[in-house]
Amino acid sequence: MSEVVKRKGIKVSKKKGEPTRRVLIEKGLLDASAKIFSSNGFLFLPILKQPVNSEFFEIKQVSNDFIVGDYEFELMEKSPTFEDLLGYIPHYEIVGDIAIVDEDDESEARKIADAIIRLHPNIKTVVGTTAPIGGEYRVRNVKVIAGEDRTETIHKEHGCRYVVDIAEAYFTPRLSTERERVLSLISSRDLVVDMFAGVGPYSILIAKKVDVKKVIAIDKNPTAVRFLRRNIELNSVNNVVAIEGDAGDKEQELEGIADHVIMNLPHSAEEFLNAAVNITKPGGIIHYYDITPEDDLFDSSLELIRNAANYKGRQIEVVNKRVVRSYAPHEFNICIEVKVN
Repeated sequence: MSEVVKRKGIKVSKKKGEPTRRVLIEKGLLDASAKIFSSNGFLFLPILKQPVNSEFFEIKQVSNDFIVGDYEFELMEKSPTFEDLLGYIPHYEIVGDIAIVDEDDESEARKIADAIIRLHPNIKTVVGTTAPIGGEYRVRNVKVIAGEDRTETIHKEHGCRYVVDIAEAYFTPRLSTERERVLSLISSRDLVVDMFAGVGPYSILIAKKVDVKKVIAIDKNPTAVRFLRRNIELNSVNNVVAIEGDAGDKEQELEGIADHVIMNLPHSAEEFLNAAVNITKPGGIIHYYDITPEDDLFDSSLELIRNAANYKGRQIEVVNKRVVRSYAPHEFNICIEVKVN
């Protein structure tokens, strides 16, 4: 049972209770550490101090029958924090109503999962990673450690909804700000090629927010493409073309059509640079993502892009270089944007 203490408060008729409460909040008088209660047609509002004359006047404007006195109030229960439950703040990621915990120690992962479920009522499932992201489709290896036994969810971001199975297709909310930044660079009637589209977080956002000519969204993971097609329908966008296949194999049919080419496959995008250059129209932009060490953030990646352009008889102009986020100790997820002439 919560502790009951004697505190200064205001007794007011119930019908005048809400406007009185608002005045107390505006004046910084309401004591949020104690619970408001009602009794015998009156509302009792805890206050931090005796109101001064001007404050009395403001309260009287909404209620002329209030009484200041000492009353017994029940203290509010303090919500626990991760520090209270675990002694530290854990690292985790939330996709829809699923939390993803990256913790090697299984016992500790379960403690973290229990804390997340307790502190986040909207989280229905917690999964733990069992191996690094990898494989042909670069998906997470996960297992459910708390909550509902499922890995599919709906994630909401920037007014879009994405159905995703985190065990079958890669998705991270940590690129939300980056996706919005790229969106700001797209103009009306542009044609965009998303070479590694996944479930569509770049493609669908762009198609939904900008009157583009078309977004061609490619991915070789058949499950990701299945979700991509569901998400196209879910978000009611009719200017996204979903293609299942290897982006490198689409070089000839897409030659010279793209105003923007998005290359969000950081560990192996370099293998597709020749195709990306060929797909980009003169004056078009390539958005190239990589994982690089802190002592060589951009130079080696820029050299790869420049070599691919030279191979295709093209020239590049660097538009932007930026660190997107920290990826691992001494490693960063970077983006280089170049205009291809």
